[in-house]
Order: sequence, then C-alpha cells, then structure tokens
Amino acid sequence: MLVVEGLRKTFENHEVLKGVHLTVRKGEVVVIIGPSGSGKTTLLRCLNVLEIPDEGTLTIDDEQLQFTTKPSKKEMIRFRRLTGMVFQAYNLFPHMTALENVMEGPITVKRLKKHEAKEKAEQLLMKVGLKDQMHMYPFQLSGGQQQRVGIARALAMEPKVLLFDEPTSALDPELVGEVLKVMKDLANEGMTMVVVTHEMRFAREVADEVIFFDEGMMIERGHPEQLFTNPTHERTRQFLQRIQ
Repeated sequence: MLVVEGLRKTFENHEVLKGVHLTVRKGEVVVIIGPSGSGKTTLLRCLNVLEIPDEGTLTIDDEQLQFTTKPSKKEMIRFRRLTGMVFQAYNLFPHMTALENVMEGPITVKRLKKHEAKEKAEQLLMKVGLKDQMHMYPFQLSGGQQQRVGIARALAMEPKVLLFDEPTSALDPELVGEVLKVMKDLANEGMTMVVVTHEMRFAREVADEVIFFDEGMMIERGHPEQLFTNPTHERTRQFLQRIQ
C-alpha cells in the first residue's frame, strides 16, 4: 500500500531524513517511536507531501511521486488525497461545528453534494462516539472529543493510508484512552495506519511492526514483542530503558 524509497529532507543544512526506506502493506499498523527531534514528524509530513522531500520516491497504491524534480501542485494534491492526517494539534475550524468540520473536505475537495457529505459525516461521528456532540463547536468539546472529530475528518476523505502524528500527546491523561480506542477499532477494521506515538502500550497491543527512529534514520524495526523485550540495537535499548 505504501512504499518509501531513499527519502531525504534537509532544513538549513541540517539533514533531518537520511535516506529512509519503508514498506507498509495493506491493513498493517506501523508504529514509529523515538526521541523528540529525530525526524518522525517530518517523515509523516513528507508522506502526505506537506513537506516536499529533496530526494526519494513515494508510492501509495498505484500513485507514485519521484522527487528528482519538484512535483507539480496538481500532482501533490492528487497524491495527498490518498492519505489522511491526524495532527497533534486538532486543527479544527473554530467557527464550524463538529459536523461541519467533517463535511468540509468532501464538499470542497471531492465536490460531494451537501446532503451526501452530511450523511457521511454523521455516520463517521457516530463511529468515533460523538453522536451527541455533532452540533457543538470545538470550544465546547474536550481535547479527546476534538481529536476524535479530527479522526472522523480524516476518514471522510476515504484515504488509503491514515497518518497519526502523536495524536494523544496534547491530551490530559484521562482523555487518552478514548482516542486510542477509536484507533484500535480502525486497526481491527483493517485500516492501513502509520502512527508516530509515545504510547508504548498502544504500540505493543496494536502494531504489526514497530520502528525505532533516531537522527533521521530507522535504527531498528520488528514485531512489538521482539523490539520491546529483546531489541538488538544498543541505541534502542537505551531509549526503551528511559521511557519504560
């Protein structure tokens, strides 16, 4: 479903991604862990072309972008539609209700008729447990509820791959569980997901593969049980000892 080959990205003479290779099969959940500043978020932003890589190739389903030259705006928009991004900050439109936030993308980007977008948005908000909050504005919702609106909004675009950038890090501890439950449900339904997170329990329970990322590189990857209990790389062991 997703293939990354030789992805590189530099900001002001600092190489943030150093030739990343990654393959995610359809229906897999890949969790990326690692210290802050290691390039995890930049990798996600490159996967949906919010950042344009300097080198490499991205393939999602049958669409491919090669970064030997800068892709056209049309190419980037077409490619971006294949992914859904759930951000650390919820990024909801404050002047729109939860329902309107979820409807906006299908109407403006996919040209869906308003009544069709409304029906789909209602179904998705019920799916993430927000049946009674559809007509509330973001300021009336808890952080966990806002993040679930963000997940519904991403799903409304019918992405091939769902990307999560530390979706629970801005939440109060008691609200984390409700967001992780939605993510677990999506995983059980076969959604292809790439998740950057500090939630090690989620990684253990849900991931098909865990990747330890540091200094712009994939240091180690493996099944959660193997990576968490018997990591082969010393840098991985050091990181896990600090957080566990």
